[in-house]
Amino acid sequence: MQRSQLVDAYPATSQVRARAFDHWIAARLQKMIEPAAVRVELWDGSSPYSGTRAPIGSVLVHDRGALIGLLLDPDLRFGEAYMSGRLEIRGDLATVVEALTRITLGAPSWRERLRGTLDRPNSLRSARRNVHHHYDLGNAFYQQWLDADLVYTCAYFERLDMTLEAAQQAKFDLVCRKLRLQPGESVVEAGCGWGTLALHMVRHYGVRVKAFNISREQLSYARERARREGLADRVEFIDDDYRNVTGDCDAFVSVGMLEHVGKAHYSSLAEVLRRVVRRSAGRGLLHFIGRDSARPLNAWTKRRIFPGGYAPTLAEVASDVITPAGMSIVDVENLRPHYARTIAHWRERFKNVEEKVSEQYGEDFRRAWELYLAGSQASFSTGWMQLFQIVFVPLETAPPYWTRAEMYERPPCAVATR
Repeated sequence: MQRSQLVDAYPATSQVRARAFDHWIAARLQKMIEPAAVRVELWDGSSPYSGTRAPIGSVLVHDRGALIGLLLDPDLRFGEAYMSGRLEIRGDLATVVEALTRITLGAPSWRERLRGTLDRPNSLRSARRNVHHHYDLGNAFYQQWLDADLVYTCAYFERLDMTLEAAQQAKFDLVCRKLRLQPGESVVEAGCGWGTLALHMVRHYGVRVKAFNISREQLSYARERARREGLADRVEFIDDDYRNVTGDCDAFVSVGMLEHVGKAHYSSLAEVLRRVVRRSAGRGLLHFIGRDSARPLNAWTKRRIFPGGYAPTLAEVASDVITPAGMSIVDVENLRPHYARTIAHWRERFKNVEEKVSEQYGEDFRRAWELYLAGSQASFSTGWMQLFQIVFVPLETAPPYWTRAEMYERPPCAVATR
């Protein structure tokens, strides 16, 4: 063979080897997700899928770098590739993501365990930075797809035909009934969001509330709403971390904050509960995203959506928060299906404003939130995540109700103060 022919042959040989390498990786990936009946497809249209049933959808990978990333670190690189458009889903996104989620329900991978050991504690500075990353995107962003009251936590669907707005109000009433709030009592709320629960407790249950938050966007909105609705004299929205709560209260409530505390600071939360909840007739409620077994948050979600987040198990909360606080758990409820339904509503609303979100924040941002919402719905639909509500009281205090039936009946004070 002449020298010119050898030179011409090298590129062709390299291309053949590269294609063989691509197909080898694709085959490895296909074997990993075969039980989900999801097809891996390469940019040239080829696929190693040979499942016995028709695929429910396809993961279309657009380049070799994204393909290698999926093999080396799927927890992180799947989201990164989808966000940047280097990976697409053919078929219904929620259906495909749920199927992929179901095949990850086993023990944590070595990557997850390693990341768990590398987690850094949420200091006061990092906690504020993490909250700013997620909640200070601008109230206008959340107003586009949440309900009118800007409630960004699990709703409670007493009936399947309830609207999202009605289900969120039902959640507030459920929380208040579990706490057996009485007119004139004092309440501390840690992590108050846009202030809707605090205002609901004041308006409908006649209590006084101190609500703590470190999201300035949310606090500004909550304070203005309290002033506008004539409730500012009974609710105080405080720009401070939960660790700095002072004074005492009849009831302590936290809805959607525990996920941001981090395992390293559970002792800090325990100390707050011990210091704040009155020993005589005091009680509290924690509403939080949790897990059946300990594992870190998904790597991509933690990087792009919830930095510093951790979803604890019931055992971790009981042993590291409630017991050190000198408290006793008197009720536990899992609202997991309600959160899947809540997020389904959010996803429908988000779809209606996708073009606007893309124009305002960029296509990468839109795709990230599209995937985050679909993945979150899948997590609660499959049981990968749980939504716990626990009620607790000081050890020497009687539970606030005799039977669980009382939680679902409106107390007289709630009717009288409406």
